[in-house]
Amino acid sequence: MPKAHWSRVLLLVSVTLFAPFGQAQLPDFTALVEQNNAAVVNISTTQKVAANDLQPQLPEGMEIPEGTPFDDLLRRYFGEGVPGMPGGPGGPGGPGGEPSESKSLGSGFIISPDGYIITNHHVIKDADEVVVRLQDRRELVARIVGSDKRSDIALLKVEARELPVVKLGSSEDLKVGEWVLAIGSPFGFDHSVTAGIVSAKGRSLPSDNYVPFIQTDVAINPGNSGGPLFNLDGEVVGVNSQIYSRTGGFMGLSFAIPMDVAMQVVEQLKSQGKVSRGWLGVQIQDVTRELAESFGMKKPQGALVAKILPKSPAETAGLQIGDIIEAFNGREIESSAALPPMVGATKIGETAKLKVLRQGKSMEVPIKIGMLPDEEPPAAGGAEESGAGNKVERLNVTLADLTDAQREQLELPKTGGALITGVKPGPAAEAGIRRGDVILRVQDQPVRDAKHLADLVNGLPKGKTVAVLVQRRAGSQFLAIKLKD
Repeated sequence: MPKAHWSRVLLLVSVTLFAPFGQAQLPDFTALVEQNNAAVVNISTTQKVAANDLQPQLPEGMEIPEGTPFDDLLRRYFGEGVPGMPGGPGGPGGPGGEPSESKSLGSGFIISPDGYIITNHHVIKDADEVVVRLQDRRELVARIVGSDKRSDIALLKVEARELPVVKLGSSEDLKVGEWVLAIGSPFGFDHSVTAGIVSAKGRSLPSDNYVPFIQTDVAINPGNSGGPLFNLDGEVVGVNSQIYSRTGGFMGLSFAIPMDVAMQVVEQLKSQGKVSRGWLGVQIQDVTRELAESFGMKKPQGALVAKILPKSPAETAGLQIGDIIEAFNGREIESSAALPPMVGATKIGETAKLKVLRQGKSMEVPIKIGMLPDEEPPAAGGAEESGAGNKVERLNVTLADLTDAQREQLELPKTGGALITGVKPGPAAEAGIRRGDVILRVQDQPVRDAKHLADLVNGLPKGKTVAVLVQRRAGSQFLAIKLKD
């Protein structure tokens, strides 16, 4: 058979085998968009800004130089330019001028025919007026039913009937790699549609401890905030909230609030105008590989208790610093970020069961869930250096006892702990110990003073990894130190 004939046969087989597979991987979103576009809204807010808030200020004691080539530019920029112009006398934001208006844009979606709308807290924060624009170009003034900063969810209400609504779904069934679609108003371009896949689930962001975010690669830009994230069944599975960006624009990392979390917040906002969350009263951290080794664990997992707040549910239940919370009500804790959303979603007053690893032994600790305070206790300030103190060769650090003023500043008891006054290259520096840190514990042993800490360290066996509890400006934290000799 001629060679050319075989080439045609192979090409035909390739097209037959792979064409359906390629088509199956690229879903058609047109029907989904047509069914849901009308339920997605544009949200604009107006906020009055005080006259001087928009005017840039020179550093204290500095005056605008006279007779320079930039004289007019400097005076106009710093509020002494053309009368009536922004920044100038009598102009918006200028001396003697009227208050100016600051506007912002976002997205939202309708969840009930009588006008309840979900958006982000940061979209409507501090707004004097919120206007919702529908797909049919109607503009309705919205009332803020309630807003929750911790989850970044806000609930609005407009006076209208028979509005189109989205179909609400559950984020629990989402799988990594699944197709998702967003509709919103990036940069004010209404009803823009972007698609991508779920990149990860249960993401924790530094500023949001109570939301296990859905990470996607859907293109989200300013103005998309508060818009819906759909699955292929046309169900809203998330509320687009944040992006990771170094430029202010989309860079491939978008984060959405799971719909299950959003609806829990919405129900509370609708019924009581605010959100109440469960609370343990502990400061926790991840268990690193080095810390797991020091605690005798087979693998790093769980939430390590670094601090227990006074008069908290954790203190009442008898939790201890150094405990590792491995499970909450039967649900395993892979990392510390998984615990706050679980606790926050638990009813206040309910008794939960914690599986705790304490000094190598597993135990169950019942704890009555408290209510998260409106303002979480602030982190204590740092201690200042107080002399050279005692030197510990094995760590290559110098120590000193704490003064009463330092104890008060760090909210520490009247006794216990040792202040790090100097750190040189060595095991402590490699572990992240810094000057000004206060060492409170070594493994399970509370530190009484600087001499006691030196004795504890010098008595440890060679080559051992030990966990030390450190108090610093940001709070309490366990660090793992590898003793090399």
